[in-house]
Amino acid sequence: MRILVVEDESALRESLKTQLVAAGFTVDVAQDGKEGLFAGLEYPLDLAVIDLGLPQVSGLEVIRKLRAAHKTYPILILTARDNWQDKVEGLQAGADDYVAKPFQFEEVLARLQALLRRAGGWATPQLQCGPVTLDTRAQTVSVDGAPVELTTFEYRILEHLMLRAGEVISKSELTERLYDQDFERDSNVIEVLVGRLRRKLDPQDQLKPIETLRGRGYRFSLARQAG
Repeated sequence: MRILVVEDESALRESLKTQLVAAGFTVDVAQDGKEGLFAGLEYPLDLAVIDLGLPQVSGLEVIRKLRAAHKTYPILILTARDNWQDKVEGLQAGADDYVAKPFQFEEVLARLQALLRRAGGWATPQLQCGPVTLDTRAQTVSVDGAPVELTTFEYRILEHLMLRAGEVISKSELTERLYDQDFERDSNVIEVLVGRLRRKLDPQDQLKPIETLRGRGYRFSLARQAG
């Protein structure tokens, strides 16, 4: 997923970039509204994080211009303003959600994940593909209603695959999603985890939920149901 962060405070901008990259995102940054507007119009983005109090061009104006240009990716506002009218104005300009400064990164990440989930066609925290159901809020998995016990890493791989069910996800993307930059990229751990997931979800080898595309990655192949 590719995210644009438009924030004029350099320390916060770099902190967000570092933490988002560590969470597996590809991150573009801009330090003012003019630069952010250009990036928002020209880059192939999945989501934008925009501060309201920007130099050059205000965050509100950036949002209005992006929506006027028919850019439909989700936008999360960062604001230090206490006035609720400013937040409402941002949402009315076309933003999808907001976080007030100061904030915890975990809240920003959770809101970004929710926006990306909804943008991918998942209206609720419960993802269902065929008989496989994953509840992102409770972090539980079941097949035909029967609970399936997964390790933390197995769950995180499955969640990522199901959020983008039908799409090809590369091994390197899964690696970046799960591990820090010191992880050995040539390891076969991803293959081992995917193999374990297949056996747990499909012990009779009938569903075949996870497809391997040689040289490209993995795809969750069961038909999805957008809740």
